[in-house]
Amino acid sequence: MQNFELLRNVTIGQYIPAGSAIHRLDPRAKILAAGFLVLAVSFNTSILANMVFLTLVLAVTIVARIPIRYMLRGLLMVLPVLVFIFIMQALFLGWNEPAGAVYLQWGWVRLTRNSMHLMVISMLRIVAFIFLTSLVTMTSTTTELTHGVELLLTPLRRVGVPAHELALILTIALRFVPTLAEEVERIMKAQASRGGEFGVQRIWRPDKLARAYLPLLVPLFLSAFRRAEELVLAMEARCYVSGAGRTRYVVLRARPLDYAVAAGAFLFMLWMMFYPLPAVRALLAALGIEGL
Repeated sequence: MQNFELLRNVTIGQYIPAGSAIHRLDPRAKILAAGFLVLAVSFNTSILANMVFLTLVLAVTIVARIPIRYMLRGLLMVLPVLVFIFIMQALFLGWNEPAGAVYLQWGWVRLTRNSMHLMVISMLRIVAFIFLTSLVTMTSTTTELTHGVELLLTPLRRVGVPAHELALILTIALRFVPTLAEEVERIMKAQASRGGEFGVQRIWRPDKLARAYLPLLVPLFLSAFRRAEELVLAMEARCYVSGAGRTRYVVLRARPLDYAVAAGAFLFMLWMMFYPLPAVRALLAALGIEGL
């Protein structure tokens, strides 16, 4: 039985109006906090610290009244990518550490302590990026994200950076993710009605997976170009004009809570980057558990 439920597994770009305290935050605070947290997880090489970061993101998800199962559903779309990365790292990372502790060596596969550490860190980082990006788009509308990014980039106008245009491109790209997923689902159903085999995930055979989904690329690109052209015509019909002369109907006003959230994320970034859980690490070292 073929499965075409792609849109329900796409969490990036979806907005869920839950009306929580996270939804009511200033979009600039959420964008800054997300940026600080991305830097924190990018420069941290501790497995324990990355697990704490994932726990924090899931806790914020609960506060935002976003179902955890729906958040985890977003991993289904990137599961083949995660498996591919894991296989490539298992094949090549182990041979870069000739003096390390070898756990398994079979043919081209050589698992060492350092390679296993890097593989786990890579998986945790990718999952954290997906969760964090999904959380920002789930709690902010397109208008809020556009205004937030534009206001954050406004100081760069002095050096010629088109703040409004970049903000518009970024938000349109994020919001087009579920639209393209819906389009892929529609094309898959059309191809399946003509005898095509889709819907069966071949995670362990990426060659068959690519061969099955290759006929979707051409109609998907044509549909994306058509939607982009329709968007341009709609903006022109509404007399859209870019640039610094545009006025805003929505005026963002930050509250003390917004400053506190951004400052808290910045401090958490510093903690993750320079002092990753020293007390817990000392306790693990005392128990003889190291390398986390």
